[in-house]
Amino acid sequence: MRQYITDNLEASAEMARAVLASTELRDALERAALACVAALRGGNKILLAGNGGSAADCQHIAGELVGRFAFNRPALPAVALTTDSSILTAIGNDYGYERLFARQVEALGRAGDVFMAYSTSGSSPNILAALEQARLSGLLRIGLTGERPGCMDGYCDFLLRSPSVATPRIQEGHLLMGHILCGLMERALFSPEGA
Repeated sequence: MRQYITDNLEASAEMARAVLASTELRDALERAALACVAALRGGNKILLAGNGGSAADCQHIAGELVGRFAFNRPALPAVALTTDSSILTAIGNDYGYERLFARQVEALGRAGDVFMAYSTSGSSPNILAALEQARLSGLLRIGLTGERPGCMDGYCDFLLRSPSVATPRIQEGHLLMGHILCGLMERALFSPEGA
Protein backbone atom coordinates (compact mmCIF):
# COMPACT_ATOMS: atom_id res chain seq x y z
CA MET A 1 0.00 0.00 0.00
CA ARG A 2 2.71 2.49 0.92
CA GLN A 3 4.50 1.86 -2.36
CA TYR A 4 1.29 2.47 -4.31
CA ILE A 5 0.83 5.76 -2.46
CA THR A 6 4.44 6.77 -3.12
CA ASP A 7 4.24 5.77 -6.80
CA ASN A 8 1.10 7.84 -7.37
CA LEU A 9 2.45 10.89 -5.56
CA GLU A 10 5.64 10.68 -7.60
CA ALA A 11 3.67 10.32 -10.86
CA SER A 12 1.52 13.33 -9.99
CA ALA A 13 4.57 15.42 -9.11
CA GLU A 14 6.23 14.34 -12.36
CA MET A 15 3.19 15.49 -14.34
CA ALA A 16 3.26 18.91 -12.61
CA ARG A 17 7.00 19.22 -13.33
CA ALA A 18 6.31 18.40 -16.99
CA VAL A 19 3.72 21.22 -17.14
CA LEU A 20 6.29 23.57 -15.61
CA ALA A 21 8.98 22.47 -18.07
CA SER A 22 6.83 22.99 -21.18
CA THR A 23 7.26 26.51 -22.52
CA GLU A 24 4.70 25.68 -25.20
CA LEU A 25 2.06 24.69 -22.62
CA ARG A 26 2.77 27.70 -20.39
CA ASP A 27 2.48 29.99 -23.43
CA ALA A 28 -0.82 28.35 -24.43
CA LEU A 29 -2.15 28.82 -20.89
CA GLU A 30 -1.26 32.50 -20.97
CA ARG A 31 -2.82 33.04 -24.40
CA ALA A 32 -5.98 31.15 -23.39
CA ALA A 33 -6.27 33.21 -20.19
CA LEU A 34 -5.84 36.48 -22.11
CA ALA A 35 -8.57 35.39 -24.55
CA CYS A 36 -10.90 34.56 -21.63
CA VAL A 37 -10.17 37.93 -20.02
CA ALA A 38 -10.96 39.73 -23.29
CA ALA A 39 -14.22 37.78 -23.64
CA LEU A 40 -15.28 38.52 -20.06
CA ARG A 41 -14.38 42.20 -20.42
CA GLY A 42 -16.58 42.23 -23.52
CA GLY A 43 -19.59 41.01 -21.54
CA ASN A 44 -19.34 37.40 -22.68
CA LYS A 45 -19.45 34.17 -20.68
CA ILE A 46 -17.62 30.86 -20.35
CA LEU A 47 -19.36 27.54 -21.07
CA LEU A 48 -17.75 24.28 -19.96
CA ALA A 49 -18.44 20.64 -20.84
CA GLY A 50 -16.94 17.21 -20.23
CA ASN A 51 -17.93 13.64 -19.37
CA GLY A 52 -17.49 11.73 -16.11
CA GLY A 53 -14.62 13.10 -14.04
CA SER A 54 -14.25 15.87 -16.61
CA ALA A 55 -17.87 16.89 -15.92
CA ALA A 56 -16.89 17.34 -12.28
CA ASP A 57 -13.89 19.42 -13.38
CA CYS A 58 -16.24 21.68 -15.38
CA GLN A 59 -18.47 22.19 -12.37
CA HIS A 60 -15.44 22.88 -10.18
CA ILE A 61 -14.02 25.56 -12.50
CA ALA A 62 -17.44 27.16 -13.09
CA GLY A 63 -17.84 27.30 -9.31
CA GLU A 64 -14.46 29.03 -8.93
CA LEU A 65 -15.47 31.65 -11.52
CA VAL A 66 -19.02 32.33 -10.35
CA GLY A 67 -18.03 32.15 -6.69
CA ARG A 68 -14.45 33.13 -5.96
CA PHE A 69 -11.01 31.69 -6.44
CA ALA A 70 -8.29 33.49 -4.46
CA PHE A 71 -10.04 36.62 -3.22
CA ASN A 72 -13.44 38.30 -3.01
CA ARG A 73 -14.53 40.03 -6.22
CA PRO A 74 -17.61 40.32 -8.46
CA ALA A 75 -18.96 37.05 -9.90
CA LEU A 76 -17.85 35.95 -13.37
CA PRO A 77 -20.36 34.40 -15.82
CA ALA A 78 -19.62 30.70 -16.25
CA VAL A 79 -21.95 27.74 -16.87
CA ALA A 80 -21.13 24.04 -16.61
CA LEU A 81 -23.28 22.31 -19.24
CA THR A 82 -23.14 19.10 -17.19
CA THR A 83 -25.55 19.88 -14.38
CA ASP A 84 -29.19 20.21 -15.50
CA SER A 85 -30.63 16.68 -15.38
CA SER A 86 -33.83 17.65 -17.23
CA ILE A 87 -31.91 19.22 -20.12
CA LEU A 88 -29.37 16.38 -20.23
CA THR A 89 -32.00 13.64 -20.29
CA ALA A 90 -34.25 15.48 -22.77
CA ILE A 91 -31.41 16.01 -25.24
CA GLY A 92 -30.07 12.49 -24.71
CA ASN A 93 -33.52 11.00 -25.28
CA ASP A 94 -34.58 13.17 -28.23
CA TYR A 95 -31.29 13.78 -30.05
CA GLY A 96 -28.84 11.21 -28.68
CA TYR A 97 -25.91 11.44 -26.30
CA GLU A 98 -23.65 12.79 -29.04
CA ARG A 99 -25.72 16.03 -29.16
CA LEU A 100 -25.76 16.47 -25.36
CA PHE A 101 -23.50 19.53 -25.29
CA ALA A 102 -23.81 20.79 -28.87
CA ARG A 103 -27.50 21.49 -28.35
CA GLN A 104 -26.73 23.49 -25.20
CA VAL A 105 -23.96 25.44 -26.95
CA GLU A 106 -26.47 26.23 -29.70
CA ALA A 107 -29.00 27.46 -27.12
CA LEU A 108 -26.70 29.35 -24.75
CA GLY A 109 -23.58 30.25 -26.72
CA ARG A 110 -23.19 33.62 -28.40
CA ALA A 111 -20.40 34.92 -30.62
CA GLY A 112 -17.55 36.03 -28.38
CA ASP A 113 -18.28 33.53 -25.61
CA VAL A 114 -15.69 30.92 -24.61
CA PHE A 115 -16.28 27.16 -24.73
CA MET A 116 -13.95 25.06 -22.57
CA ALA A 117 -14.07 21.43 -23.69
CA TYR A 118 -12.64 18.65 -21.50
CA SER A 119 -11.82 15.22 -22.93
CA THR A 120 -9.07 13.02 -21.51
CA SER A 121 -9.06 10.99 -24.75
CA GLY A 122 -9.48 13.97 -27.05
CA SER A 123 -12.04 11.95 -29.01
CA SER A 124 -15.34 12.09 -27.10
CA PRO A 125 -18.02 12.38 -29.82
CA ASN A 126 -20.27 14.69 -27.79
CA ILE A 127 -17.34 17.01 -27.06
CA LEU A 128 -16.27 17.10 -30.71
CA ALA A 129 -19.85 17.86 -31.77
CA ALA A 130 -20.02 20.68 -29.20
CA LEU A 131 -16.70 22.09 -30.41
CA GLU A 132 -18.04 22.13 -33.96
CA GLN A 133 -21.22 23.87 -32.82
CA ALA A 134 -19.09 26.37 -30.88
CA ARG A 135 -17.14 27.09 -34.08
CA LEU A 136 -20.35 27.60 -36.05
CA SER A 137 -21.70 29.91 -33.32
CA GLY A 138 -18.54 32.02 -33.14
CA LEU A 139 -17.27 30.93 -29.73
CA LEU A 140 -13.60 30.81 -28.80
CA ARG A 141 -12.69 27.16 -28.17
CA ILE A 142 -10.30 25.92 -25.49
CA GLY A 143 -9.66 22.19 -25.36
CA LEU A 144 -8.20 20.30 -22.41
CA THR A 145 -6.95 16.82 -23.16
CA GLY A 146 -3.94 14.54 -22.70
CA GLU A 147 -1.10 13.25 -24.86
CA ARG A 148 -3.08 10.41 -26.43
CA PRO A 149 -3.70 10.87 -30.15
CA GLY A 150 -7.15 12.44 -30.40
CA CYS A 151 -9.27 14.53 -32.69
CA MET A 152 -9.49 17.78 -30.73
CA ASP A 153 -6.49 19.42 -32.38
CA GLY A 154 -8.38 20.73 -35.40
CA TYR A 155 -11.34 21.88 -33.32
CA CYS A 156 -9.68 24.22 -30.81
CA ASP A 157 -8.25 27.72 -30.83
CA PHE A 158 -6.15 26.72 -27.80
CA LEU A 159 -5.30 23.13 -26.88
CA LEU A 160 -4.02 22.45 -23.37
CA ARG A 161 -2.54 18.95 -23.19
CA SER A 162 -1.79 17.40 -19.82
CA PRO A 163 1.62 15.79 -20.30
CA SER A 164 0.44 12.23 -19.68
CA VAL A 165 -1.47 9.34 -21.25
CA ALA A 166 -2.81 8.08 -17.89
CA THR A 167 -6.36 9.29 -17.19
CA PRO A 168 -5.78 10.18 -13.49
CA ARG A 169 -2.68 12.24 -14.37
CA ILE A 170 -4.49 13.94 -17.28
CA GLN A 171 -7.31 14.92 -14.93
CA GLU A 172 -4.85 16.20 -12.33
CA GLY A 173 -3.23 18.30 -15.05
CA HIS A 174 -6.62 19.67 -16.06
CA LEU A 175 -7.35 20.72 -12.49
CA LEU A 176 -3.94 22.39 -12.20
CA MET A 177 -4.37 24.22 -15.51
CA GLY A 178 -7.98 25.14 -14.65
CA HIS A 179 -6.85 26.68 -11.38
CA ILE A 180 -4.09 28.59 -13.17
CA LEU A 181 -6.63 29.93 -15.69
CA CYS A 182 -8.97 30.99 -12.86
CA GLY A 183 -6.16 32.77 -11.05
CA LEU A 184 -4.97 34.54 -14.18
CA MET A 185 -8.49 35.69 -15.05
CA GLU A 186 -9.23 36.86 -11.52
CA ARG A 187 -5.96 38.77 -11.22
CA ALA A 188 -6.23 40.38 -14.66
CA LEU A 189 -9.82 41.50 -14.11
CA PHE A 190 -9.82 42.49 -10.46
CA SER A 191 -6.31 42.83 -9.05
CA PRO A 192 -5.22 46.46 -8.51
CA GLU A 193 -2.09 45.70 -10.56
CA GLY A 194 -4.13 43.90 -13.24
CA ALA A 195 -1.70 40.99 -13.35
